[in-house]
Amino acid sequence: MPFVTTKTPSGPATFHYTISTPRHTSASRIDPSLPTILFLHPVYVSQHIFHPQFCDPKLRRFNLVGYDARIHGKTKGDVPPDFRRAEAAEDVYHFMKALSLPPCHVVGLSMGACVSLQLAVAHPDMVLSLSMVSPLPLEEPADVAEGRTEIYECWAESQQDIDNPNKDALLDAVCGALQLGFNGQRTKLIQTMIQLTVPDALRNWSRDRLEMFHTVSVKFFCDRKPHPPALLQRINCPLTLINCSADIAYPIEFAQELHDRIQGAGLNVTLLTVKDAPHFGTVTHSSEINKIIHDSVIAGTKYPVPPAPTEAVSPFEEDFAAMGCPAVADSDDSDDDIFVV
Repeated sequence: MPFVTTKTPSGPATFHYTISTPRHTSASRIDPSLPTILFLHPVYVSQHIFHPQFCDPKLRRFNLVGYDARIHGKTKGDVPPDFRRAEAAEDVYHFMKALSLPPCHVVGLSMGACVSLQLAVAHPDMVLSLSMVSPLPLEEPADVAEGRTEIYECWAESQQDIDNPNKDALLDAVCGALQLGFNGQRTKLIQTMIQLTVPDALRNWSRDRLEMFHTVSVKFFCDRKPHPPALLQRINCPLTLINCSADIAYPIEFAQELHDRIQGAGLNVTLLTVKDAPHFGTVTHSSEINKIIHDSVIAGTKYPVPPAPTEAVSPFEEDFAAMGCPAVADSDDSDDDIFVV
């Protein structure tokens, strides 16, 4: 998977990214004749969290692009103390420009959903649609902020001895993130994602980089206010909010508040809920969520798109297979688990 170096308002960065097309698992460029989906990952986990999307033939009708944000995955670049959603969205914009990407359909998960909304506010000409999975509330609830702080503190404790990390504290941090993202589920797919994440995390969030980790994992979430309606009105694309009904951090009331604020600004917004899905529902309920993403892209495309390929291999397949993880299992495609709110 390649890298691209660019300079953004937050400083220089070398972004690790992936492009998949219907014909190529790992491509050097998009197919300009097809719609492009840009995936923005959550905190803690890098772009490989979208493995269940990149291996889905329905979505591989399109160009799929993922990248690792600052201090995640293989990307190189520091995080300044003032790094918040505006700065994160500028990173995305400069990344898109560095790759000469056209306007994209943007899919954001959790933190990525927050960044996607800001991207549509700041650069409405670059966003064709938004699919926001497990979007952040208008403001971070106090109990969730406390949980994020505890995860950070456990990680920080684990890194105090450079030569001998505290394994108990490290495990506490990982378990906290697991609880937030997956309600503590430990399927083979989830366990493999953890195995792929921890080595990068140990490098990215080492003792001398803890303040940067605190910025993206705590301050980013807690130092946030709702967008004023006048800013939301800059958005000129449809938005789909996807609530995961088993999300222990953000019950549907928070998504409803966000929906009402966006709708109150006069925008085209839909709120859907996926039954029994945890916060990182793109992993556990990929079939249902992938269908929503697919249908959103098709609805926003004014020209014919060739049929889906009969099969698709994820660019992350080798990494998961090396850890003994089988292919992502197909789940029920029934619409019965999707509700319009």
